[in-house]
Amino acid sequence: MSEASKEEELAIIEKEVSPCVRCKLSTTRTQTVFGEGNPYAEVMFIGEGPGKQEDLTGRPFVGKAGELLTRIIEKGMGVPRDKVYIANITKCRPTVDMKFEKDRPPEDDEVIACSPFLLRQISVIQPKVIITLGNPSTRFILRTKDGITKLRGQWGDFHGIPVMPTYHPSYVIRNGGENSPLKRDVWEDIKKVLDRLGWKRPG
Repeated sequence: MSEASKEEELAIIEKEVSPCVRCKLSTTRTQTVFGEGNPYAEVMFIGEGPGKQEDLTGRPFVGKAGELLTRIIEKGMGVPRDKVYIANITKCRPTVDMKFEKDRPPEDDEVIACSPFLLRQISVIQPKVIITLGNPSTRFILRTKDGITKLRGQWGDFHGIPVMPTYHPSYVIRNGGENSPLKRDVWEDIKKVLDRLGWKRPG
């Protein structure tokens, strides 16, 4: 793949995503949230779906959960956020009863409709490691019914790409935030990723 083509290929997919009406989430969105970061990233983070701030800005992980994820990347991994790639399974915000007030995990039909875009993103970027955040993305990528509590910290595989499942930042925030023991669990998972990649641990 030539140097310019990854950017071009992602731009082509993004053009398809923005007018997408494959599922009901398109009826309540402000805009789609495609994903962002380095097209040549060695690490790709995959969450479940955009939240309120993401829907307003068109960028993934920019609310409170996004701030925590950014700290995990920049302090925990020791790289700028724009060195990795961040995306979600659904590109529109899933909300309870479609009322656009309270976020919820994507439903099966929404995942089926939207996930081909994510699969194409993975195929273009070809990361060396995928980190799945929370249940929906972990279950989709690893084709499992098991929950994140059972799977986190254990390597999985997605078509030859190593997968590290860990807790979603919003779950960490809901369960104690900065002082949550879950934060330590996430850090342990990130250390395994750094070791796998041969990246030096910061600090």
